[in-house]
Amino acid sequence: MRPYRAPNITADVTTAVPPPQLIAAYFTLAGNVLPLAASMASPLGLKERAQAAARAGYAGIGLHTDDLIRAVEQYGYSGIKALLDDSGLEYLEIEALLDWFVDGERRRESDAVRKVMLDAAEHLGAYQIKVAGDLFGGMWPVRTMADEFAVLSRQAADAGTNVVIEVLPFSNIRDLPTAVSVVGDAGKSNGGLLLDIWHLSRGGIAFDAIKTIPAEYIKHIEIDDADEAVVGSLLEDTVRNRRLPGEGSFDVRHFIRCVQATGYRGLYGVEVISDAQRALPLDQAAQRSYQATIAQFG
Repeated sequence: MRPYRAPNITADVTTAVPPPQLIAAYFTLAGNVLPLAASMASPLGLKERAQAAARAGYAGIGLHTDDLIRAVEQYGYSGIKALLDDSGLEYLEIEALLDWFVDGERRRESDAVRKVMLDAAEHLGAYQIKVAGDLFGGMWPVRTMADEFAVLSRQAADAGTNVVIEVLPFSNIRDLPTAVSVVGDAGKSNGGLLLDIWHLSRGGIAFDAIKTIPAEYIKHIEIDDADEAVVGSLLEDTVRNRRLPGEGSFDVRHFIRCVQATGYRGLYGVEVISDAQRALPLDQAAQRSYQATIAQFG
């Protein structure tokens, strides 16, 4: 595993941009497990998932902490690293840290998860840790969030990894001004933003607004799709009804063009979370998600 190094390509959108390297985000290939379940460990073996991802063309894979803890117990860090290296995967991401800015019992539980993530990132050479804002309705001052993100980013840097905040419409970091302020005020080069087309679209954020974000703040991009209408709550819709890129209502190609206009030339995650995706055989889940996504860059 190795940290990502972007190729030296100018930000001129008239320049031909080669297809990017894609990472299979955790739930894309986790099988029959729901986000926010009591345990989010995959019922599928890590070796089988890694090999399926590599066969499909992915350059990396994501792990949730529940799955990571089980894998460490089963293989140890050296075994996990060998497994991923043998599969041909170059990149690993770890998700998802919540409550990194709160206090009390929630913070104590979050800090225990943080330690697991940072230890794994250091031993496995993970290229990023994904985090999110308050999913429970709490509102926190931007200064508090920025100070805590600076601490987390320093710890991540010590572990040799990046940390990215995912902008979520059902969290307190739901809009670009707030997200940019937290990252900008924290002022850490390895700390930035994760922009997922689903969350921006459902949150009413115009894709063209991406061009206003300082390029150095954009650390990761995720692609998926959805029907025009939300079914149930936003949270229910995002974990049950996402579609493969190009099979829904989002203008995925325009989203990509807006991202590329900032000069971003990093990795793209594929995060298709749905009942339909969970039901697919593993190889089919990997191949269909990879092919549908890479086609959007043509």
